[in-house]
Order: sequence, then C-alpha cells, then structure tokens
Amino acid sequence: MIKMIYFQLFFIGLVASIHLYIFYIEMFLWNKPKGIKTFGLKTQQFADDTKVMGKNQGLYNGFLAAGLIWSILSEKADVAIFFLLCVFIAGIYGAYSTKKIRILYIQSIPALLGLIAFLF
Repeated sequence: MIKMIYFQLFFIGLVASIHLYIFYIEMFLWNKPKGIKTFGLKTQQFADDTKVMGKNQGLYNGFLAAGLIWSILSEKADVAIFFLLCVFIAGIYGAYSTKKIRILYIQSIPALLGLIAFLF
C-alpha cells in the first residue's frame, strides 16, 4: 500500500471540506437566504419548489466528501484518486451545464491540484 504524504492529504482534506460545506448548504439552507444567494436562486418560491432537488444534490456532495474522508482514514491512494477524479469531472460538467465558471474554480481546480499531488 502506498502511504499518502501530507501534501496529498492536505488537498484531499480541502476538497472533502468544500464538499461537506456544499452538502450542508444544499441539505439545510437551500431555501434560506444563504442557500438562495450561494446558488443564485431567482426567488424564494423557486427555492421552496426545488428544495427536494437541492437536498438530493447535497446528498451526492456528502457522498463525495465521505469517499474522500474514507480515503484518508484507510490511507488508500486509489480511493482518493477515484473520488478526486469524480469531483473534478462533476465540477467541469457543473460549470459547463450551468454556465457558472465559479463551479470550475471551487470544485475542479482543488480536485485537480489533489490529483497532481499524486503525480509527484
């Protein structure tokens, strides 16, 4: 088994923390002022109508964070690489499909840095 170094652990932890934060906002604050502002939801009514969808998205982000945390606890580089790659691809698709480049910077770039950390 390949032992992960602190540089790699830092990026895995960073990406996991970002996704735990996204999980929290989507699951619990979707139709609150913080969630509405964070995700650029147009109206309170729209936020209320899409609350279940937001919770579903939050659950997926929670799973990504859980996988990254699992990779740290189990010290499994292959698991870390898999979940970092998932986050990277999800960020690219999210930025493309929503036309919000911010998603690329928040999700994909930290995940890419984490993946690059495994090349060195």
